[in-house]
Amino acid sequence: MASTPRPSHAALMDEVYRGQRHIYDFTRKYYLFGRDTLIAGLEARPGMRVLEVACGTGRNLAKIGKAWPGVRLFGLDISSEMLKSARAALGGGARLGEGDACAFDPQSLLGEPGFERIVLSYSLSMIPDWQGALNHTAGQLAPGGSLHVVDFGDLGGLPGPYRRVLRAWLARFHVSPRTDLPACAAKIAEARGCALESRRGPLGYYQLHVLTALRR
Repeated sequence: MASTPRPSHAALMDEVYRGQRHIYDFTRKYYLFGRDTLIAGLEARPGMRVLEVACGTGRNLAKIGKAWPGVRLFGLDISSEMLKSARAALGGGARLGEGDACAFDPQSLLGEPGFERIVLSYSLSMIPDWQGALNHTAGQLAPGGSLHVVDFGDLGGLPGPYRRVLRAWLARFHVSPRTDLPACAAKIAEARGCALESRRGPLGYYQLHVLTALRR
Protein backbone atom coordinates (compact mmCIF):
# COMPACT_ATOMS: atom_id res chain seq x y z
CA MET A 1 0.00 0.00 0.00
CA ALA A 2 1.47 3.33 -1.07
CA SER A 3 2.15 5.83 1.68
CA THR A 4 0.61 9.29 1.58
CA PRO A 5 3.21 11.85 0.49
CA ARG A 6 4.26 14.25 3.25
CA PRO A 7 3.23 17.85 2.62
CA SER A 8 5.93 20.35 1.81
CA HIS A 9 7.06 22.57 4.65
CA ALA A 10 5.35 25.54 2.99
CA ALA A 11 2.06 23.63 2.75
CA LEU A 12 2.41 22.47 6.36
CA MET A 13 2.99 26.01 7.61
CA ASP A 14 0.01 27.28 5.62
CA GLU A 15 -2.12 24.55 7.19
CA VAL A 16 -0.91 25.37 10.69
CA TYR A 17 -1.35 29.13 10.36
CA ARG A 18 -4.36 29.51 8.08
CA GLY A 19 -6.56 30.07 11.13
CA GLN A 20 -3.94 30.71 13.79
CA ARG A 21 -2.50 33.77 12.10
CA HIS A 22 -5.52 35.75 13.28
CA ILE A 23 -4.73 35.11 16.96
CA TYR A 24 -0.98 34.47 16.70
CA ASP A 25 0.30 37.71 18.20
CA PHE A 26 -2.21 37.70 21.04
CA THR A 27 -1.34 34.16 22.14
CA ARG A 28 2.39 34.11 21.51
CA LYS A 29 3.14 37.11 23.70
CA TYR A 30 2.61 34.82 26.69
CA TYR A 31 5.42 32.41 25.86
CA LEU A 32 7.74 33.72 23.12
CA PHE A 33 10.04 35.56 25.50
CA GLY A 34 13.22 37.38 24.51
CA ARG A 35 11.92 38.88 21.28
CA ASP A 36 11.84 42.44 22.58
CA THR A 37 15.27 41.97 24.16
CA LEU A 38 16.58 41.03 20.73
CA ILE A 39 14.97 44.09 19.13
CA ALA A 40 16.40 46.42 21.79
CA GLY A 41 19.88 45.10 21.05
CA LEU A 42 19.85 45.61 17.28
CA GLU A 43 21.57 49.02 17.46
CA ALA A 44 20.28 49.79 13.97
CA ARG A 45 20.89 53.18 12.41
CA PRO A 46 18.77 55.09 9.88
CA GLY A 47 19.21 53.72 6.38
CA MET A 48 20.24 50.27 7.54
CA ARG A 49 18.56 47.33 5.83
CA VAL A 50 16.89 45.07 8.40
CA LEU A 51 15.61 41.67 7.29
CA GLU A 52 13.51 39.25 9.31
CA VAL A 53 13.64 35.70 8.00
CA ALA A 54 10.38 33.88 8.77
CA CYS A 55 8.72 37.20 9.57
CA GLY A 56 5.29 35.69 10.28
CA THR A 57 2.64 38.31 11.00
CA GLY A 58 5.10 41.19 10.81
CA ARG A 59 4.89 41.84 14.56
CA ASN A 60 8.65 42.05 15.02
CA LEU A 61 9.22 44.20 11.94
CA ALA A 62 6.62 46.70 13.15
CA LYS A 63 8.34 46.90 16.53
CA ILE A 64 11.76 47.23 14.91
CA GLY A 65 10.50 50.14 12.82
CA LYS A 66 9.27 51.91 15.96
CA ALA A 67 12.39 51.15 18.01
CA TRP A 68 14.83 52.12 15.26
CA PRO A 69 13.31 54.89 13.12
CA GLY A 70 14.66 55.33 9.63
CA VAL A 71 15.68 51.72 9.01
CA ARG A 72 14.57 49.94 5.84
CA LEU A 73 12.47 46.89 6.63
CA PHE A 74 12.40 43.60 4.74
CA GLY A 75 10.76 40.28 5.52
CA LEU A 76 10.32 36.84 4.05
CA ASP A 77 8.27 33.84 5.04
CA ILE A 78 7.58 30.43 3.54
CA SER A 79 3.89 30.69 4.47
CA SER A 80 1.68 32.67 2.12
CA GLU A 81 -0.94 32.69 4.88
CA MET A 82 1.35 34.44 7.35
CA LEU A 83 2.37 36.94 4.69
CA LYS A 84 -1.27 37.96 4.32
CA SER A 85 -1.20 39.12 7.95
CA ALA A 86 2.21 40.75 7.55
CA ARG A 87 1.12 42.75 4.51
CA ALA A 88 -2.03 43.88 6.29
CA ALA A 89 -0.05 44.94 9.37
CA LEU A 90 2.87 46.64 7.63
CA GLY A 91 1.29 48.05 4.48
CA GLY A 92 4.01 49.72 2.46
CA GLY A 93 6.33 49.96 5.45
CA ALA A 94 8.29 46.85 4.51
CA ARG A 95 9.21 44.92 1.41
CA LEU A 96 8.02 41.33 1.81
CA GLY A 97 8.55 38.14 -0.17
CA GLU A 98 7.62 34.47 -0.06
CA GLY A 99 10.75 32.37 0.26
CA ASP A 100 12.53 29.46 1.92
CA ALA A 101 14.94 30.35 4.73
CA CYS A 102 17.31 27.65 3.49
CA ALA A 103 17.63 28.86 -0.08
CA PHE A 104 16.31 32.39 -0.66
CA ASP A 105 18.05 34.74 -3.08
CA PRO A 106 17.86 38.20 -1.46
CA GLN A 107 18.54 40.07 -4.69
CA SER A 108 15.77 38.45 -6.73
CA LEU A 109 13.30 38.20 -3.83
CA LEU A 110 13.82 41.53 -2.07
CA GLY A 111 15.98 43.59 -4.40
CA GLU A 112 18.99 43.73 -2.07
CA PRO A 113 22.28 41.81 -2.10
CA GLY A 114 22.70 41.84 1.68
CA PHE A 115 21.55 43.33 4.97
CA GLU A 116 23.11 45.15 7.91
CA ARG A 117 20.81 43.40 10.39
CA ILE A 118 19.04 40.06 10.07
CA VAL A 119 16.62 38.58 12.60
CA LEU A 120 15.62 34.95 13.21
CA SER A 121 12.98 34.95 15.95
CA TYR A 122 11.56 31.62 17.15
CA SER A 123 11.82 30.28 13.62
CA LEU A 124 14.69 27.79 13.69
CA SER A 125 12.67 25.60 16.04
CA MET A 126 10.12 25.15 13.23
CA ILE A 127 12.43 24.72 10.23
CA PRO A 128 13.37 21.07 9.45
CA ASP A 129 16.82 21.97 8.10
CA TRP A 130 17.42 24.64 10.70
CA GLN A 131 21.21 24.33 10.52
CA GLY A 132 21.05 24.98 6.78
CA ALA A 133 18.74 27.93 7.36
CA LEU A 134 21.08 29.48 9.93
CA ASN A 135 24.11 29.04 7.69
CA HIS A 136 22.38 30.36 4.58
CA THR A 137 21.00 33.37 6.45
CA ALA A 138 24.40 34.21 7.90
CA GLY A 139 25.68 34.32 4.33
CA GLN A 140 23.35 37.23 3.52
CA LEU A 141 25.01 39.66 5.93
CA ALA A 142 26.56 42.82 4.55
CA PRO A 143 30.14 43.49 5.72
CA GLY A 144 29.99 44.44 9.39
CA GLY A 145 26.36 43.32 9.62
CA SER A 146 24.94 41.14 12.38
CA LEU A 147 22.53 38.22 12.58
CA HIS A 148 20.36 38.16 15.72
CA VAL A 149 18.78 34.87 16.78
CA VAL A 150 16.32 34.15 19.57
CA ASP A 151 14.64 30.80 20.15
CA PHE A 152 13.70 28.29 22.79
CA GLY A 153 16.60 27.25 24.99
CA ASP A 154 17.27 24.01 26.84
CA LEU A 155 14.46 24.78 29.36
CA GLY A 156 16.78 23.31 31.97
CA GLY A 157 15.72 25.63 34.77
CA LEU A 158 12.05 24.68 34.53
CA PRO A 159 10.58 22.00 36.81
CA GLY A 160 10.60 18.60 35.11
CA PRO A 161 6.81 18.17 34.80
CA TYR A 162 6.34 21.66 33.38
CA ARG A 163 9.22 21.12 30.94
CA ARG A 164 7.67 17.88 29.66
CA VAL A 165 4.23 19.46 29.25
CA LEU A 166 5.70 22.45 27.41
CA ARG A 167 7.70 20.26 25.02
CA ALA A 168 4.64 18.12 24.28
CA TRP A 169 2.50 21.20 23.67
CA LEU A 170 5.11 22.77 21.37
CA ALA A 171 5.33 19.54 19.37
CA ARG A 172 1.65 19.89 18.50
CA PHE A 173 2.65 22.98 16.49
CA HIS A 174 5.74 21.31 14.93
CA VAL A 175 8.10 23.20 17.25
CA SER A 176 11.28 21.52 18.49
CA PRO A 177 13.67 23.45 20.78
CA ARG A 178 17.17 23.31 19.27
CA THR A 179 19.37 22.45 22.23
CA ASP A 180 22.43 22.19 19.99
CA LEU A 181 21.93 25.68 18.55
CA PRO A 182 24.85 27.14 20.56
CA ALA A 183 27.27 24.62 19.08
CA CYS A 184 25.86 25.11 15.59
CA ALA A 185 26.09 28.90 15.86
CA ALA A 186 29.71 28.61 17.03
CA LYS A 187 30.58 26.33 14.11
CA ILE A 188 28.99 28.64 11.54
CA ALA A 189 30.58 31.72 13.09
CA GLU A 190 34.02 30.11 12.89
CA ALA A 191 33.51 28.94 9.31
CA ARG A 192 32.30 32.35 8.15
CA GLY A 193 34.76 34.40 10.17
CA CYS A 194 32.07 35.98 12.34
CA ALA A 195 32.29 37.11 15.93
CA LEU A 196 29.74 35.36 18.18
CA GLU A 197 27.99 36.54 21.33
CA SER A 198 25.60 34.18 23.12
CA ARG A 199 23.31 34.52 26.09
CA ARG A 200 21.13 32.06 27.99
CA GLY A 201 17.80 33.49 29.11
CA PRO A 202 16.32 33.00 32.60
CA LEU A 203 15.78 29.31 33.45
CA GLY A 204 17.15 28.43 30.03
CA TYR A 205 13.76 29.30 28.55
CA TYR A 206 15.27 31.10 25.59
CA GLN A 207 18.67 31.61 24.02
CA LEU A 208 20.09 34.63 22.19
CA HIS A 209 22.94 34.59 19.67
CA VAL A 210 24.50 37.40 17.65
CA LEU A 211 26.83 36.62 14.74
CA THR A 212 28.69 39.69 13.47
CA ALA A 213 30.39 39.63 10.08
CA LEU A 214 33.81 41.17 9.72
CA ARG A 215 34.15 44.31 7.66
CA ARG A 216 35.85 43.63 4.37
